[in-house]
Amino acid sequence: MSSLVYIVDDDASFRTAVERRLKLAGYEVEKHSSAQTLLDRLQGSEGPGCVLLDVRMPGLNGLELQSRLIELHSMLPVIFVTGYADIPTTVRAIRAGAEDLLIKPVSSEQLIGAIERALARHESVRSQRSKLDASLALLARLTPRERQVFDLIVRGKINKQVARELGTTERTVKAHRHEVMEKMRVHSLAELVLIAERLGLIDPNENSGR
Repeated sequence: MSSLVYIVDDDASFRTAVERRLKLAGYEVEKHSSAQTLLDRLQGSEGPGCVLLDVRMPGLNGLELQSRLIELHSMLPVIFVTGYADIPTTVRAIRAGAEDLLIKPVSSEQLIGAIERALARHESVRSQRSKLDASLALLARLTPRERQVFDLIVRGKINKQVARELGTTERTVKAHRHEVMEKMRVHSLAELVLIAERLGLIDPNENSGR
């Protein structure tokens, strides 16, 4: 899927000029004259891309739109492009996770450099989230007893210890352990522990001595 650059600015001439420059550089572009039209557009699936956002606009301003995107759990990186970059605005934007803040007029080199960095970060975040979602889906397939076995073995418990804690036999634990490995699509305990760490189910230092 190709990346899309959303231009959100109430200045029509700026939107047109930036769209022309970005299309010449090979980017797909979508223009919005207000924050609300972008929010309406993003209802549903969100593909790879980034947002070029003005600070001062009628209705929702750029900082308010940034806050709304965060509330909606949007992963789209935000690059502010503005003619009004006072220190409080800059600090607030960066603290809220803005990828960059550029001052108008902005050169093509500056703009494209910021976009490339933003798209690279977005791809990385999307990839990480995709892996987490896949792991969560696999975890949900475990039965309650298999989940108990999972929780204990990723914490370094051997079959005998698991059997004792769950009040069952080692043979039964071994069978559950096999099912856990199959359902989680892993071939080693190390892979299983890594999944648990990524999902935040255990502290990465918890099994540092294993």
